[in-house]
Amino acid sequence: MKEILLRFVIGGAVVSGFAILGGVFKPKSFAGLFGAAPSVALATLTLTLASDGRAYAAREARSMIVGAVAFLVYATLISSLTMRRKWKALPVTSGLMLVWLGVAFALWRVCLR
Repeated sequence: MKEILLRFVIGGAVVSGFAILGGVFKPKSFAGLFGAAPSVALATLTLTLASDGRAYAAREARSMIVGAVAFLVYATLISSLTMRRKWKALPVTSGLMLVWLGVAFALWRVCLR
């Protein structure tokens, strides 16, 4: 119970800090970028570091980087297909989830295994 409460407090503080940071930049859509994944990742890494040590936290950070690279490939392909080729968003995003999974698995296999 104590860990859940600590996770809640740290996560809330970090999300609030990133939301404030996001509010400073223009356009305001950057607030969503700063408020979500980075703050949750930092809170998770902080708690992992405190409970499981540096080696495990480093492995978790590498896993997050691999996931982010796979997502970058996914988002780039979606952007290209929907904006340049004018394809419908739902079939593109649904179909490319397999690409995201494939890239993440390949990067895991090469970098993390």
